Amino acid sequence: MADKPFRCKLITPHERVFDADISYAMVPLWDGKIGFMAHAAALVGKLGPGELRINFVDRYTAGVKVEESGAKRWFIEGGFVQNVKNELTILATGAHDAESLDESEAKAELAEAVARIPGSPAEMPRITADRQRARAKLEMIHTGTTGR
Repeated sequence: MADKPFRCKLITPHERVFDADISYAMVPLWDGKIGFMAHAAALVGKLGPGELRINFVDRYTAGVKVEESGAKRWFIEGGFVQNVKNELTILATGAHDAESLDESEAKAELAEAVARIPGSPAEMPRITADRQRARAKLEMIHTGTTGR
């Protein structure tokens, strides 16, 4: 079943990152991860910070292979996902290629967020979100280097 393609779009406010046939998507929701394959149930969900992993399928034009299949990873900052009628649409507030993530930057981001002291209780949700985002980046960096 994982070989059956379905359509997937990754869109941010700044660009359409891709619109392609895929065989599998692992998507970071706000409360965990969810996987999608062809003919998955309809779903609308809130994205959380974390790894988006996509397995692409070979593309052919007039019987000639024009694109090789393979997996690709992005760090997603948040947004929404919708799966309806074999089409997965990921509307992300930000999507960064996994290869562009820098461990020292992520560590500095986490240190800054941990050191931040809220001036009011209303600031705490933003500080917590910044900490979660930095931790998710570090987790993605480490799982990418160990091949998990």
